[in-house]
Amino acid sequence: MSRAKIRGVELAYDLTGPAGGRPELVWGHGLTSSRAEEDDGTIIDWPAVTRRTRVLRYDARGHGESGLTSEPVAYGWDRMALDQLELAATTGVGVYVAAGASLGAATALHAAVAAPERIVGLVLVIPPTGWETRAAQTDIYEQMARLVERAGVEPLIEAAAALPTPDPFAGRSEWDERRERSMRAADPTRLAAIFRGAATANLPPRDLVEAITVPTLVLAWSGDPGHPVSSAEALVELMPHAQLSVAATWDDLRGWTDRLLRFLDSF
Repeated sequence: MSRAKIRGVELAYDLTGPAGGRPELVWGHGLTSSRAEEDDGTIIDWPAVTRRTRVLRYDARGHGESGLTSEPVAYGWDRMALDQLELAATTGVGVYVAAGASLGAATALHAAVAAPERIVGLVLVIPPTGWETRAAQTDIYEQMARLVERAGVEPLIEAAAALPTPDPFAGRSEWDERRERSMRAADPTRLAAIFRGAATANLPPRDLVEAITVPTLVLAWSGDPGHPVSSAEALVELMPHAQLSVAATWDDLRGWTDRLLRFLDSF
């Protein structure tokens, strides 16, 4: 693991894999997640990917081993995109494929809007709610921040247990177990900060998304209201060179690494 001071916050990152050949990949994790949590139960086989191409993975501000920011607006996806672009430049990654899950997918989109000359492709995994559908989700995040501040993580764990399980994890225990383990290990102050920050975030305006012309792979799963298939479909409809794959089963999900590698091979 390495660290770099980026826009006032120390970010923890790993840069692994062979340089040259394919474009480098910069990956962002989801809200409340981290590199370590993804390695504990990842949807992507990172050893397989890093054998083929150079990958920059990092803990976003407020997450994992990176530093904390107190201002909610600093967790807006557009601001996190600036973190990513500066970290990539600092670590010697010039042009790259911007990729990520949920928060990471939204960050990648904003990076493509902010610096289109540096983004040669996008991999958007379980895109979150956006635009008009975002308001209901932001209300939930604000409620979660207040709950954590008032009563800690245990009530949040109880509330999360009632949420739907994404279809690929139906009948499997790892989704709920990993979520509970992550929340119980989290610092309530950090959790409240990133929830409140998420309440300020949204996808880029549609006209700016429509202007993104790089090859794009969108990977969604069904059965998750926080990451609805409708968000993925809306992005693919807007972006002229986007392709969509929706996972409804565990086998579908286990095929995502191969889909990612084939996408990278296309460059």
